[in-house]
Amino acid sequence: MCVARWTADQIADQTGKVAVITGANSGIGLETARALAGKGAVVLMACRAAARGEEAAARVRAEHPAARVEVLSLDLGSLESVRACAAALRARHGRLDLLINNAGVMIPSLGRTAEGFELQIGTNHLGHFALTGLLLEPLLASAARVVVVASLAHRAASLDLTDLSFERRPYQPWRAYAQSKLANLLFVHELQRRLERAGAGAIAVAAHPGWTATNLQQHSGFIRRVNPLLAQTPEQGAWPTLYAATAADVRGGEYFGPAGLFELWGPPRRVGSSRRSRDPMLAARLWALSEQLVGVRFELLGP
Repeated sequence: MCVARWTADQIADQTGKVAVITGANSGIGLETARALAGKGAVVLMACRAAARGEEAAARVRAEHPAARVEVLSLDLGSLESVRACAAALRARHGRLDLLINNAGVMIPSLGRTAEGFELQIGTNHLGHFALTGLLLEPLLASAARVVVVASLAHRAASLDLTDLSFERRPYQPWRAYAQSKLANLLFVHELQRRLERAGAGAIAVAAHPGWTATNLQQHSGFIRRVNPLLAQTPEQGAWPTLYAATAADVRGGEYFGPAGLFELWGPPRRVGSSRRSRDPMLAARLWALSEQLVGVRFELLGP
């Protein structure tokens, strides 16, 4: 189903809701923050660079003077930072209505997180996995939504659970990126299964932005050159995320992307994902490995 002509202007009133957005200082994250703040939500912008986060927050406040916007420091490539951010959020807010796991890195040269994980799997999946688990209590205090931003790239991915961090395989930036995006979707589906099994009111959903021009593409000269011809704006690219986060007809485990040709452009609609991304056995194995690697367990959801 295509949500014809849907834009962020159609978001329902969000007054009283508390939304955490990772990577909210630019691109899709900033546009998501702008839209939710404009609809009355308390917006918590979790950013790696605090100064850039404050600049982005100032832009949101300038556009929406009544907006309640906070900036938190979050480096998803450091589990110490993830734990500190989660502790600050729990101390300030007894409940969270939205957790939008948006931040990410795309096709950099081989890099490692503070714990030694390959940078893309460590940031895009493991950091968000840990953050979600550490925020589970305030998320379960309301009928919250966890929205994970994935990518069309997941369709080209396989997942080597014996070598997630490319310690034995030759490093290939695109292969590592696609793997991290497949992990995002496996996480959403397994989290939704566990929420349902626990009888929780919260849901987990996913979205992807199609082809959207953002800072995420800084490591690809080709993509930056053709963006002016082919890419959506960040505002348009944020629509699937915003629909997943706010629309009344969203159900747990669903995936949203652009309705246009090859899911590259257009208003949001429900989209499909690869068979591998919906493999419950693979998702359960990734979940167990992720818990082991980051030292965070979702105990409130049971075994």
